[in-house]
Amino acid sequence: MAISQFKNEPLTDFSKPVNRKAMEKALAKVRSEFEKEYPIVIGGEEIRTVDKLNSHNPSRVGEIIGVFQKADTDIAVRAIEAAEKTFAEWKNIDPKKRAEYLFKAAALMRKRKHEFSATMIYEVGKTWPEADADTAEAIDFLEFYAREMVRLSGPQPVTKIPAEKSELWYIPLGVGVVVPPWNFALAILTGMSSAAVVSGNTIVLKPSSDSPLTGWKYFSLMREVGLPDGVINFITGPGGSVGDTLVAHPKTRFVSFTGSKEVGIHINELAAKVQPGQRWLKRVVAEMGGKDSIVIDDQTDLETAAQATVVSAFGFQGQKCSAASRVIVVESVYDKFIDLLREKADKIKVGSADDPGNYMGPVVNKGAEEKILRYVQKGIEEGGRVISGGAKADGDGYFLRPTIIADVEPNATIAQEEIFGPVLAVIKAKDFDDALTIANNTEYGLTGGVWTKNRKKIEKAKKIFHVGNFYVNRKITGALVGVHPFGGFNMSGTDSKAGGRDYLLLFTQAKSLSEKIK
Repeated sequence: MAISQFKNEPLTDFSKPVNRKAMEKALAKVRSEFEKEYPIVIGGEEIRTVDKLNSHNPSRVGEIIGVFQKADTDIAVRAIEAAEKTFAEWKNIDPKKRAEYLFKAAALMRKRKHEFSATMIYEVGKTWPEADADTAEAIDFLEFYAREMVRLSGPQPVTKIPAEKSELWYIPLGVGVVVPPWNFALAILTGMSSAAVVSGNTIVLKPSSDSPLTGWKYFSLMREVGLPDGVINFITGPGGSVGDTLVAHPKTRFVSFTGSKEVGIHINELAAKVQPGQRWLKRVVAEMGGKDSIVIDDQTDLETAAQATVVSAFGFQGQKCSAASRVIVVESVYDKFIDLLREKADKIKVGSADDPGNYMGPVVNKGAEEKILRYVQKGIEEGGRVISGGAKADGDGYFLRPTIIADVEPNATIAQEEIFGPVLAVIKAKDFDDALTIANNTEYGLTGGVWTKNRKKIEKAKKIFHVGNFYVNRKITGALVGVHPFGGFNMSGTDSKAGGRDYLLLFTQAKSLSEKIK
Protein backbone atom coordinates (compact mmCIF):
# COMPACT_ATOMS: atom_id res chain seq x y z
CA MET A 1 0.00 0.00 0.00
CA ALA A 2 1.08 3.57 -0.61
CA ILE A 3 2.07 5.36 2.60
CA SER A 4 1.69 9.12 2.79
CA GLN A 5 4.29 11.39 4.33
CA PHE A 6 4.02 11.72 8.12
CA LYS A 7 2.19 14.77 9.42
CA ASN A 8 1.50 15.72 13.02
CA GLU A 9 -2.08 15.33 14.23
CA PRO A 10 -3.72 18.78 14.51
CA LEU A 11 -4.93 19.98 17.90
CA THR A 12 -8.63 20.56 18.51
CA ASP A 13 -9.98 24.12 18.50
CA PHE A 14 -12.36 24.13 21.44
CA SER A 15 -13.54 27.65 20.68
CA LYS A 16 -15.73 26.02 18.02
CA PRO A 17 -19.12 24.92 19.44
CA VAL A 18 -19.10 21.63 17.54
CA ASN A 19 -15.80 20.62 19.16
CA ARG A 20 -16.94 21.68 22.62
CA LYS A 21 -20.11 19.60 22.26
CA ALA A 22 -18.09 16.62 21.09
CA MET A 23 -15.87 16.79 24.17
CA GLU A 24 -18.87 17.25 26.48
CA LYS A 25 -20.43 14.13 24.94
CA ALA A 26 -17.21 12.18 25.46
CA LEU A 27 -16.97 13.32 29.09
CA ALA A 28 -20.53 12.14 29.68
CA LYS A 29 -19.74 8.76 28.11
CA VAL A 30 -16.65 8.20 30.23
CA ARG A 31 -18.49 9.34 33.38
CA SER A 32 -21.27 6.85 32.69
CA GLU A 33 -18.68 4.06 32.94
CA PHE A 34 -17.28 5.12 36.35
CA GLU A 35 -16.66 2.25 38.81
CA LYS A 36 -16.62 -0.38 36.06
CA GLU A 37 -14.20 -3.25 36.70
CA TYR A 38 -11.42 -4.23 34.27
CA PRO A 39 -9.38 -7.45 34.15
CA ILE A 40 -5.76 -8.37 33.76
CA VAL A 41 -5.28 -9.97 30.33
CA ILE A 42 -2.49 -12.48 29.71
CA GLY A 43 -2.29 -14.30 26.40
CA GLY A 44 -5.90 -13.36 25.75
CA GLU A 45 -7.10 -14.81 29.09
CA GLU A 46 -8.93 -12.40 31.40
CA ILE A 47 -7.92 -12.70 35.04
CA ARG A 48 -9.52 -11.23 38.16
CA THR A 49 -7.92 -11.12 41.59
CA VAL A 50 -9.26 -10.88 45.13
CA ASP A 51 -7.39 -7.65 45.83
CA LYS A 52 -8.43 -4.62 43.80
CA LEU A 53 -6.91 -1.30 42.76
CA ASN A 54 -9.13 1.75 42.41
CA SER A 55 -8.41 4.62 40.05
CA HIS A 56 -9.59 7.95 41.49
CA ASN A 57 -10.50 11.32 40.02
CA PRO A 58 -7.96 13.84 41.42
CA SER A 59 -10.44 16.67 40.76
CA ARG A 60 -13.06 15.02 43.00
CA VAL A 61 -11.26 12.67 45.32
CA GLY A 62 -14.27 10.52 46.22
CA GLU A 63 -15.01 9.50 42.63
CA ILE A 64 -13.78 6.11 41.47
CA ILE A 65 -12.93 6.08 37.76
CA GLY A 66 -12.46 2.33 37.51
CA VAL A 67 -11.68 -0.82 39.48
CA PHE A 68 -8.61 -2.86 38.53
CA GLN A 69 -6.89 -6.04 39.61
CA LYS A 70 -3.80 -6.28 41.82
CA ALA A 71 -1.41 -8.67 40.16
CA ASP A 72 1.01 -10.72 42.28
CA THR A 73 4.39 -12.21 41.41
CA ASP A 74 2.85 -15.42 40.06
CA ILE A 75 0.74 -13.43 37.59
CA ALA A 76 3.81 -11.43 36.59
CA VAL A 77 5.69 -14.64 35.76
CA ARG A 78 2.71 -15.94 33.77
CA ALA A 79 2.69 -12.72 31.76
CA ILE A 80 6.36 -13.06 30.82
CA GLU A 81 5.86 -16.71 29.86
CA ALA A 82 2.85 -15.86 27.69
CA ALA A 83 4.80 -13.10 25.96
CA GLU A 84 7.70 -15.49 25.32
CA LYS A 85 5.38 -18.07 23.78
CA THR A 86 3.78 -15.50 21.48
CA PHE A 87 7.15 -14.05 20.46
CA ALA A 88 8.02 -17.28 18.63
CA GLU A 89 5.33 -16.46 16.05
CA TRP A 90 5.09 -12.66 16.23
CA LYS A 91 8.77 -12.12 15.42
CA ASN A 92 8.22 -13.75 12.02
CA ILE A 93 5.25 -11.61 11.01
CA ASP A 94 6.03 -9.35 8.03
CA PRO A 95 7.09 -5.94 9.43
CA LYS A 96 4.71 -4.24 7.01
CA LYS A 97 1.86 -6.32 8.44
CA ARG A 98 2.88 -5.28 11.95
CA ALA A 99 2.87 -1.66 10.81
CA GLU A 100 -0.68 -2.05 9.49
CA TYR A 101 -1.92 -2.73 13.03
CA LEU A 102 -0.54 0.65 14.08
CA PHE A 103 -2.06 2.45 11.12
CA LYS A 104 -5.45 0.91 11.93
CA ALA A 105 -5.12 1.85 15.60
CA ALA A 106 -4.23 5.44 14.68
CA ALA A 107 -7.31 5.75 12.48
CA LEU A 108 -9.57 4.38 15.20
CA MET A 109 -8.01 6.54 17.93
CA ARG A 110 -8.49 9.57 15.70
CA LYS A 111 -12.21 8.82 15.44
CA ARG A 112 -12.50 8.46 19.23
CA LYS A 113 -9.94 11.04 20.24
CA HIS A 114 -12.24 12.91 22.62
CA GLU A 115 -13.06 9.73 24.53
CA PHE A 116 -9.37 9.08 25.11
CA SER A 117 -8.90 12.71 26.16
CA ALA A 118 -11.93 12.62 28.47
CA THR A 119 -10.46 9.57 30.20
CA MET A 120 -7.29 11.52 31.05
CA ILE A 121 -9.28 14.58 32.11
CA TYR A 122 -10.97 12.45 34.77
CA GLU A 123 -8.15 10.06 35.62
CA VAL A 124 -5.07 12.30 35.87
CA GLY A 125 -6.54 15.80 35.92
CA LYS A 126 -5.52 17.02 32.48
CA THR A 127 -7.37 20.08 31.24
CA TRP A 128 -9.11 19.94 27.86
CA PRO A 129 -6.18 21.31 25.80
CA GLU A 130 -3.57 19.25 27.68
CA ALA A 131 -5.54 16.03 27.25
CA ASP A 132 -6.20 16.77 23.59
CA ALA A 133 -2.48 17.31 22.98
CA ASP A 134 -1.70 14.04 24.76
CA THR A 135 -4.10 12.12 22.50
CA ALA A 136 -2.76 13.85 19.38
CA GLU A 137 0.76 12.80 20.37
CA ALA A 138 -0.38 9.20 20.83
CA ILE A 139 -1.82 9.23 17.30
CA ASP A 140 1.46 10.69 16.06
CA PHE A 141 3.46 7.90 17.70
CA LEU A 142 1.30 5.23 16.03
CA GLU A 143 1.64 6.87 12.62
CA PHE A 144 5.34 7.67 12.96
CA TYR A 145 6.54 4.32 14.29
CA ALA A 146 4.51 2.41 11.69
CA ARG A 147 6.34 4.33 8.97
CA GLU A 148 9.67 3.83 10.73
CA MET A 149 9.17 0.06 10.78
CA VAL A 150 8.44 0.07 7.07
CA ARG A 151 11.63 2.09 6.49
CA LEU A 152 13.78 -0.21 8.63
CA SER A 153 12.36 -3.33 7.00
CA GLY A 154 13.55 -2.22 3.58
CA PRO A 155 17.04 -2.63 2.11
CA GLN A 156 19.65 -0.94 4.32
CA PRO A 157 22.71 0.78 2.87
CA VAL A 158 25.91 -1.25 3.15
CA THR A 159 29.16 -0.85 1.26
CA LYS A 160 29.39 -3.24 -1.68
CA ILE A 161 32.46 -5.37 -2.35
CA PRO A 162 33.20 -7.81 -5.22
CA ALA A 163 32.25 -11.46 -4.84
CA GLU A 164 29.87 -10.95 -1.89
CA LYS A 165 26.25 -10.02 -1.43
CA SER A 166 25.82 -8.22 1.90
CA GLU A 167 22.66 -7.20 3.77
CA LEU A 168 21.68 -5.69 7.10
CA TRP A 169 18.44 -6.71 8.82
CA TYR A 170 16.84 -5.18 11.92
CA ILE A 171 15.34 -8.00 13.95
CA PRO A 172 13.39 -7.88 17.24
CA LEU A 173 14.91 -8.41 20.68
CA GLY A 174 12.35 -10.61 22.44
CA VAL A 175 10.10 -10.12 25.46
CA GLY A 176 9.94 -6.60 26.86
CA VAL A 177 8.55 -5.01 30.01
CA VAL A 178 6.95 -1.61 29.37
CA VAL A 179 6.44 0.65 32.40
CA PRO A 180 4.95 4.01 31.34
CA PRO A 181 4.16 7.05 33.52
CA TRP A 182 0.84 8.63 34.48
CA ASN A 183 1.65 12.16 33.33
CA PHE A 184 1.44 11.40 29.60
CA ALA A 185 -0.81 8.47 30.34
CA LEU A 186 -1.77 7.83 26.72
CA ALA A 187 0.99 9.34 24.58
CA ILE A 188 4.04 7.88 26.26
CA LEU A 189 2.33 4.55 26.95
CA THR A 190 1.25 4.32 23.32
CA GLY A 191 4.67 5.30 22.04
CA MET A 192 6.64 2.88 24.21
CA SER A 193 4.27 -0.05 23.62
CA SER A 194 3.68 0.47 19.91
CA ALA A 195 7.38 0.92 19.13
CA ALA A 196 8.16 -2.35 20.87
CA VAL A 197 5.48 -4.45 19.18
CA VAL A 198 5.83 -3.00 15.68
CA SER A 199 9.51 -3.93 15.91
CA GLY A 200 8.47 -7.57 16.38
CA ASN A 201 8.72 -7.86 20.16
CA THR A 202 6.05 -8.99 22.60
CA ILE A 203 5.51 -7.09 25.83
CA VAL A 204 4.08 -7.06 29.31
CA LEU A 205 2.45 -3.65 29.73
CA LYS A 206 2.07 -2.39 33.29
CA PRO A 207 0.52 1.09 33.33
CA SER A 208 0.90 3.41 36.30
CA SER A 209 -1.46 2.77 39.20
CA ASP A 210 -2.57 6.38 38.79
CA SER A 211 -3.71 5.84 35.19
CA PRO A 212 -4.75 2.21 34.60
CA LEU A 213 -7.95 3.12 32.73
CA THR A 214 -6.04 5.09 30.12
CA GLY A 215 -3.76 2.09 29.69
CA TRP A 216 -6.76 -0.18 29.35
CA LYS A 217 -8.24 2.05 26.64
CA TYR A 218 -5.05 1.66 24.58
CA PHE A 219 -4.90 -2.09 25.17
CA SER A 220 -8.55 -2.49 24.16
CA LEU A 221 -7.92 -0.49 21.00
CA MET A 222 -5.08 -2.79 19.99
CA ARG A 223 -7.26 -5.85 20.61
CA GLU A 224 -10.01 -4.28 18.53
CA VAL A 225 -7.75 -3.82 15.50
CA GLY A 226 -6.90 -7.51 15.68
CA LEU A 227 -3.49 -7.59 17.35
CA PRO A 228 -2.95 -11.27 18.25
CA ASP A 229 -3.39 -12.37 21.87
CA GLY A 230 -0.17 -12.36 23.84
CA VAL A 231 1.61 -9.66 21.83
CA ILE A 232 0.57 -7.19 24.53
CA ASN A 233 -0.14 -8.63 27.97
CA PHE A 234 -1.91 -6.15 30.26
CA ILE A 235 -1.37 -6.25 34.00
CA THR A 236 -2.04 -3.84 36.84
CA GLY A 237 -0.66 -3.91 40.35
CA PRO A 238 2.03 -2.62 42.70
CA GLY A 239 5.24 -1.40 41.16
CA GLY A 240 7.44 -2.92 43.86
CA SER A 241 7.02 -6.70 43.94
CA VAL A 242 5.32 -7.08 40.54
CA GLY A 243 7.59 -4.61 38.77
CA ASP A 244 10.73 -6.16 40.22
CA THR A 245 9.59 -9.65 39.20
CA LEU A 246 9.03 -8.52 35.62
CA VAL A 247 12.36 -6.72 35.36
CA ALA A 248 14.41 -9.50 36.99
CA HIS A 249 12.89 -12.42 35.07
CA PRO A 250 15.56 -14.23 32.99
CA LYS A 251 13.25 -14.30 29.94
CA THR A 252 12.91 -10.49 29.96
CA ARG A 253 15.07 -9.13 27.14
CA PHE A 254 14.48 -5.40 27.58
CA VAL A 255 12.81 -2.89 29.86
CA SER A 256 11.31 0.38 28.63
CA PHE A 257 10.65 2.79 31.51
CA THR A 258 9.56 6.39 31.93
CA GLY A 259 9.32 7.84 35.43
CA SER A 260 11.34 9.10 38.36
CA LYS A 261 15.11 9.07 38.66
CA GLU A 262 14.98 6.86 41.74
CA VAL A 263 12.85 4.14 40.11
CA GLY A 264 14.86 4.36 36.89
CA ILE A 265 18.12 3.78 38.74
CA HIS A 266 16.59 0.83 40.59
CA ILE A 267 15.37 -0.74 37.34
CA ASN A 268 18.77 -0.24 35.71
CA GLU A 269 20.54 -1.90 38.65
CA LEU A 270 18.10 -4.82 38.79
CA ALA A 271 18.18 -5.40 35.03
CA ALA A 272 21.98 -5.37 35.03
CA LYS A 273 22.17 -8.43 37.29
CA VAL A 274 22.33 -11.59 35.20
CA GLN A 275 19.83 -14.17 36.51
CA PRO A 276 20.25 -17.97 36.38
CA GLY A 277 19.33 -19.16 32.89
CA GLN A 278 19.58 -15.68 31.36
CA ARG A 279 21.22 -15.67 27.92
CA TRP A 280 21.71 -11.94 27.28
CA LEU A 281 22.46 -8.60 28.83
CA LYS A 282 19.13 -6.81 29.18
CA ARG A 283 18.64 -3.55 27.40
CA VAL A 284 17.18 -0.69 29.46
CA VAL A 285 15.54 2.32 27.84
CA ALA A 286 14.99 4.85 30.61
CA GLU A 287 13.57 8.36 30.59
CA MET A 288 13.76 9.68 34.12
CA GLY A 289 13.12 13.35 34.72
CA GLY A 290 14.58 16.80 34.72
CA LYS A 291 15.31 20.06 36.46
CA ASP A 292 14.70 22.23 33.46
CA SER A 293 15.83 25.84 33.12
CA ILE A 294 14.94 28.84 31.02
CA VAL A 295 17.59 31.56 30.77
CA ILE A 296 16.32 35.13 30.41
CA ASP A 297 18.76 37.60 28.87
CA ASP A 298 18.44 41.38 29.04
CA GLN A 299 18.35 41.50 25.23
CA THR A 300 14.91 40.02 24.74
CA ASP A 301 11.17 40.70 24.79
CA LEU A 302 10.51 40.22 28.51
CA GLU A 303 6.71 40.18 28.15
CA THR A 304 6.72 37.33 25.65
CA ALA A 305 9.44 35.50 27.57
CA ALA A 306 7.43 35.73 30.79
CA GLN A 307 4.36 34.29 29.10
CA ALA A 308 6.36 31.39 27.66
CA THR A 309 7.93 30.74 31.07
CA VAL A 310 4.55 30.60 32.81
CA VAL A 311 3.18 28.23 30.16
CA SER A 312 6.28 26.02 30.47
CA ALA A 313 6.12 26.00 34.25
CA PHE A 314 2.41 25.56 34.92
CA GLY A 315 0.99 23.63 31.96
CA PHE A 316 -0.52 20.41 33.39
CA GLN A 317 0.33 21.72 36.85
CA GLY A 318 4.07 21.43 36.19
CA GLN A 319 3.77 17.64 36.01
CA LYS A 320 5.88 17.26 32.88
CA CYS A 321 9.47 16.07 32.89
CA SER A 322 10.06 18.91 30.41
CA ALA A 323 8.41 21.59 32.58
CA ALA A 324 10.32 24.75 33.47
CA SER A 325 11.13 24.44 37.15
CA ARG A 326 13.87 27.10 37.14
CA VAL A 327 14.11 30.45 35.43
CA ILE A 328 17.54 32.06 35.52
CA VAL A 329 17.38 35.82 34.97
CA VAL A 330 20.26 38.24 34.41
CA GLU A 331 20.27 40.77 37.23
CA SER A 332 19.69 43.88 35.11
CA VAL A 333 16.12 42.73 34.29
CA TYR A 334 15.52 40.51 37.33
CA ASP A 335 13.05 42.69 39.22
CA LYS A 336 11.06 43.60 36.13
CA PHE A 337 10.81 39.97 35.07
CA ILE A 338 9.63 38.87 38.50
CA ASP A 339 6.81 41.40 38.32
CA LEU A 340 5.74 40.05 34.94
CA LEU A 341 5.77 36.46 36.21
CA ARG A 342 3.70 37.36 39.27
CA GLU A 343 1.17 39.25 37.22
CA LYS A 344 0.60 36.30 34.89
CA ALA A 345 0.60 33.58 37.54
CA ASP A 346 -1.90 35.43 39.73
CA LYS A 347 -4.41 35.36 36.88
CA ILE A 348 -4.32 31.58 36.43
CA LYS A 349 -7.61 29.86 37.23
CA VAL A 350 -7.34 26.58 39.11
CA GLY A 351 -10.12 24.02 39.42
CA SER A 352 -11.70 20.82 38.19
CA ALA A 353 -10.09 19.58 34.98
CA ASP A 354 -13.41 18.85 33.29
CA ASP A 355 -14.32 22.56 33.44
CA PRO A 356 -12.85 24.13 30.27
CA GLY A 357 -12.63 27.48 32.04
CA ASN A 358 -9.75 26.28 34.23
CA TYR A 359 -6.16 26.63 33.06
CA MET A 360 -4.82 24.34 35.81
CA GLY A 361 -6.38 21.21 37.23
CA PRO A 362 -5.29 19.14 40.24
CA VAL A 363 -1.99 17.42 40.91
CA VAL A 364 -2.29 13.68 40.51
CA ASN A 365 -2.74 12.43 44.09
CA LYS A 366 -2.48 13.18 47.80
CA GLY A 367 1.15 12.11 48.00
CA ALA A 368 2.11 14.50 45.22
CA GLU A 369 0.23 17.36 46.85
CA GLU A 370 1.96 16.83 50.20
CA LYS A 371 5.39 16.46 48.60
CA ILE A 372 5.01 19.67 46.59
CA LEU A 373 3.94 21.67 49.63
CA ARG A 374 6.95 20.34 51.55
CA TYR A 375 9.21 21.61 48.76
CA VAL A 376 7.56 25.04 48.93
CA GLN A 377 8.25 25.17 52.67
CA LYS A 378 11.83 24.03 52.09
CA GLY A 379 12.29 26.79 49.54
CA ILE A 380 11.18 29.37 52.09
CA GLU A 381 13.39 27.91 54.82
CA GLU A 382 16.42 28.16 52.51
CA GLY A 383 15.89 31.86 51.83
CA GLY A 384 13.41 31.89 48.97
CA ARG A 385 10.64 34.48 48.74
CA VAL A 386 7.17 33.39 47.62
CA ILE A 387 5.84 36.00 45.21
CA SER A 388 2.81 34.05 43.98
CA GLY A 389 0.87 31.03 45.22
CA GLY A 390 2.48 28.80 47.80
CA ALA A 391 -0.69 27.18 49.11
CA LYS A 392 -3.64 24.93 48.30
CA ALA A 393 -6.45 26.21 46.11
CA ASP A 394 -10.16 25.78 46.83
CA GLY A 395 -12.00 22.63 45.79
CA ASP A 396 -12.55 18.95 46.52
CA GLY A 397 -9.46 17.82 44.63
CA TYR A 398 -5.70 18.11 44.94
CA PHE A 399 -5.60 21.73 43.84
CA LEU A 400 -2.52 23.92 44.33
CA ARG A 401 -1.93 27.52 43.34
CA PRO A 402 0.83 28.07 40.78
CA THR A 403 3.80 29.00 42.94
CA ILE A 404 6.76 31.25 42.15
CA ILE A 405 9.65 31.48 44.59
CA ALA A 406 12.17 34.26 43.95
CA ASP A 407 15.71 34.81 45.26
CA VAL A 408 16.53 31.10 45.12
CA GLU A 409 20.20 30.21 45.41
CA PRO A 410 21.57 28.10 42.52
CA ASN A 411 22.35 25.17 44.83
CA ALA A 412 19.23 25.35 46.98
CA THR A 413 17.11 22.23 47.33
CA ILE A 414 14.31 23.52 45.10
CA ALA A 415 16.90 24.51 42.50
CA GLN A 416 18.34 20.99 42.37
CA GLU A 417 15.66 18.39 43.08
CA GLU A 418 12.77 17.54 40.76
CA ILE A 419 9.52 18.71 42.35
CA PHE A 420 7.10 17.64 39.62
CA GLY A 421 4.51 20.22 40.43
CA PRO A 422 3.54 23.86 39.87
CA VAL A 423 6.58 25.42 41.53
CA LEU A 424 8.96 27.75 39.70
CA ALA A 425 12.27 28.80 41.25
CA VAL A 426 13.66 32.17 40.13
CA ILE A 427 17.45 32.49 40.23
CA LYS A 428 19.46 35.68 39.70
CA ALA A 429 22.54 35.57 37.44
CA LYS A 430 25.26 38.18 37.00
CA ASP A 431 25.14 37.98 33.22
CA PHE A 432 24.34 35.59 30.37
CA ASP A 433 27.50 33.52 30.81
CA ASP A 434 26.83 33.13 34.51
CA ALA A 435 23.26 32.07 33.69
CA LEU A 436 24.54 29.31 31.40
CA THR A 437 26.87 28.07 34.13
CA ILE A 438 23.96 27.89 36.56
CA ALA A 439 21.77 26.17 33.97
CA ASN A 440 24.26 23.29 33.80
CA ASN A 441 24.68 22.86 37.57
CA THR A 442 22.16 20.04 38.11
CA GLU A 443 22.51 16.28 37.65
CA TYR A 444 19.81 16.35 34.97
CA GLY A 445 19.89 17.29 31.29
CA LEU A 446 16.48 17.00 29.71
CA THR A 447 15.09 20.30 28.38
CA GLY A 448 16.13 23.92 28.55
CA GLY A 449 16.01 27.16 26.66
CA VAL A 450 17.18 30.72 26.33
CA TRP A 451 15.50 33.99 25.52
CA THR A 452 17.75 36.47 23.76
CA LYS A 453 17.92 38.42 20.51
CA ASN A 454 21.71 38.28 20.46
CA ARG A 455 22.85 35.79 17.79
CA LYS A 456 26.29 35.24 19.33
CA LYS A 457 24.69 34.36 22.66
CA ILE A 458 22.27 31.97 20.95
CA GLU A 459 25.08 30.13 19.20
CA LYS A 460 27.10 29.96 22.41
CA ALA A 461 24.12 28.59 24.35
CA LYS A 462 23.48 25.92 21.69
CA LYS A 463 26.97 24.54 22.35
CA ILE A 464 27.16 25.00 26.12
CA PHE A 465 23.64 24.31 27.44
CA HIS A 466 23.84 20.54 28.12
CA VAL A 467 20.35 19.17 27.52
CA GLY A 468 18.80 16.71 25.11
CA ASN A 469 16.11 19.13 23.94
CA PHE A 470 17.12 22.78 23.65
CA TYR A 471 14.81 25.63 22.64
CA VAL A 472 15.46 29.24 21.64
CA ASN A 473 12.89 32.01 22.12
CA ARG A 474 9.95 29.63 22.71
CA LYS A 475 8.48 27.51 25.50
CA ILE A 476 10.45 24.42 26.54
CA THR A 477 7.49 22.01 26.60
CA GLY A 478 5.42 20.57 23.76
CA ALA A 479 7.90 18.45 21.81
CA LEU A 480 6.31 17.21 18.58
CA VAL A 481 6.80 13.69 17.23
CA GLY A 482 9.15 13.77 14.26
CA VAL A 483 9.98 17.43 14.85
CA HIS A 484 11.66 17.33 18.27
CA PRO A 485 12.97 13.79 19.01
CA PHE A 486 12.75 13.68 22.80
CA GLY A 487 15.19 12.43 25.44
CA GLY A 488 17.76 13.76 27.85
CA PHE A 489 21.29 13.45 29.19
CA ASN A 490 22.85 12.53 32.53
CA MET A 491 20.26 11.55 35.17
CA SER A 492 17.48 12.40 32.75
CA GLY A 493 17.96 8.94 31.25
CA THR A 494 19.35 7.15 28.24
CA ASP A 495 18.50 9.85 25.68
CA SER A 496 16.02 7.61 23.87
CA LYS A 497 14.92 10.30 21.40
CA ALA A 498 11.31 9.16 21.33
CA GLY A 499 9.54 10.28 18.19
CA GLY A 500 12.77 10.26 16.20
CA ARG A 501 14.50 8.07 13.62
CA ASP A 502 16.72 6.45 16.27
CA TYR A 503 13.93 5.21 18.53
CA LEU A 504 13.02 1.86 16.95
CA LEU A 505 16.70 0.91 16.96
CA LEU A 506 16.33 0.60 20.75
CA PHE A 507 13.88 -2.27 20.26
CA THR A 508 15.81 -4.08 17.53
CA GLN A 509 19.20 -5.63 16.90
CA ALA A 510 21.10 -5.47 13.63
CA LYS A 511 21.99 -8.70 11.87
CA SER A 512 24.68 -8.50 9.21
CA LEU A 513 24.53 -11.12 6.43
CA SER A 514 27.06 -11.83 3.71
CA GLU A 515 26.90 -14.47 1.00
CA LYS A 516 29.78 -15.33 -1.30
CA ILE A 517 28.86 -15.02 -4.94
CA LYS A 518 30.25 -17.75 -7.23
